Amino acid sequence: MLHLHCRKIVGGWKLAALLFFLFLAAPNAEAQFSSGQNLNYRDFQNKPYYFGITLGYNQSDFRIFHSKSFITNDSFLRAESVTGPGFNLGIVSNLRIGEYFDVRFLPTLSFAERNIRYAPPGEKSIVLTRRIESVFVEMPFHVRYKSAPFHDFRLFVIGGVKYVFDVASDSRTRQAAGLVKIAPTDFQVEYGAGIQFFFPYFVFSPEFKISQGMNNVLIYNDRLEQSTILEKVMSRTFTISLHFEG
Repeated sequence: MLHLHCRKIVGGWKLAALLFFLFLAAPNAEAQFSSGQNLNYRDFQNKPYYFGITLGYNQSDFRIFHSKSFITNDSFLRAESVTGPGFNLGIVSNLRIGEYFDVRFLPTLSFAERNIRYAPPGEKSIVLTRRIESVFVEMPFHVRYKSAPFHDFRLFVIGGVKYVFDVASDSRTRQAAGLVKIAPTDFQVEYGAGIQFFFPYFVFSPEFKISQGMNNVLIYNDRLEQSTILEKVMSRTFTISLHFEG
């Protein structure tokens, strides 16, 4: 049930992102058809590299895998992840490799919130929430494949890996001794798609991507029941980014 709910959330964001891209593309395509020109992309096509900034909105949560102890425990009926909002600010470095490929490095500062909610048995029981507010330093490396330009825009897909370090992690603090702890470091795979719009002095690229953690970020504590009922906790993020490059 939880898996299906998360998939519905991510699916809804994918549809919203697609509609957003189509909304942006429509006036640009109409203007290009009316002018009959397609010149702006050629200036950027001749550049071997360029830089820019990126702004983004993210929604983060966890993929939770229950342990065998979860079935036999009497304290918690459910342990589930709750999605939280955040935003990103970063730098874009783009190296052109041939006609259709780019290699990209996007060091980013990301603010995110992720929650684990524990529901004890009984309708009137008090729900416990472990709130995890993070400030990530992210180091993503992407390969981007671009379509042939159509007037002054082109589609692209991306794929890559990302190293993540949480500079605001409370996993080493004494105050978090009685809480479920999440490791400050993670490696993630990323994939997504977007559109490039070429203007005279810059390239505007709205993009959406999904990040999936490859590591179990749970720091196991056998003296804490909220921890023993969990086997693995893996990160997951959906991001809508706006790149401004030139």
